[in-house]
Amino acid sequence: MNSPIVLSGEKLGQLGPLPITNSLLVTWLAMIVLVVISVLTTRKLKLVPSGLQNVVELVIETGYNMVEDLAHADKAKVFFPIVMTFFLFILTGNFLGLLPGFGTIEFNHVPLFRSLNADLNTTLGLALLSVVVTHALAIRYVGIKAYLQRWFSLNPLFLFVGLLEIVSEFTKIVSLSFRLFGNIFAGEVLLGTISSFFAFVLPLPFYFLEIIVALVQAAVFAMLTLTFMVLLSEKAEH
Repeated sequence: MNSPIVLSGEKLGQLGPLPITNSLLVTWLAMIVLVVISVLTTRKLKLVPSGLQNVVELVIETGYNMVEDLAHADKAKVFFPIVMTFFLFILTGNFLGLLPGFGTIEFNHVPLFRSLNADLNTTLGLALLSVVVTHALAIRYVGIKAYLQRWFSLNPLFLFVGLLEIVSEFTKIVSLSFRLFGNIFAGEVLLGTISSFFAFVLPLPFYFLEIIVALVQAAVFAMLTLTFMVLLSEKAEH
């Protein structure tokens, strides 16, 4: 890439008060892909699955079993849709970013497509949503009183520990957002650099590597979110 490093998506146009960026465009594409797959999978459900339905059911069943292993059965039914949505959305966005044309096709002198997770705004938004939902579920399961007691106490030692945990909640946002952004953005830069020198054959191993990174980063974000949910939904014991 010859262009300077940009942490956020480049603006393509304006839709009323909403600026349309290349990463936002890819976000919409990812949503469309997931909706289309959902419609195609559920349009003609079969008792004995085959084809696309078989693949989707395998992914869903595997994900649910992992959630159920970490959380109780009653919580798994609540946690699973949230965790799986994070995983599928991030994974779809990561895979779209590996398609030909990303970073090379330009519109108004800026790339038309940019991986949604190579935009720090997107990953920060996902991290904020993850933390907010986690705390909302914590209040739901332990109650507002037990939730506040986790952070605040009349005992000076426990109060200090609680304040440290509050700080750690902010570091979760930084960790979740920058880990995902850093890995995907670095991969985008790497592929762009390699492809600019060698258009064929040599970039292939790096593409396979980025496919693995795309899968791993989606799984890491989802599993960390699930872990935070499980931990905060348990009553704290001093």
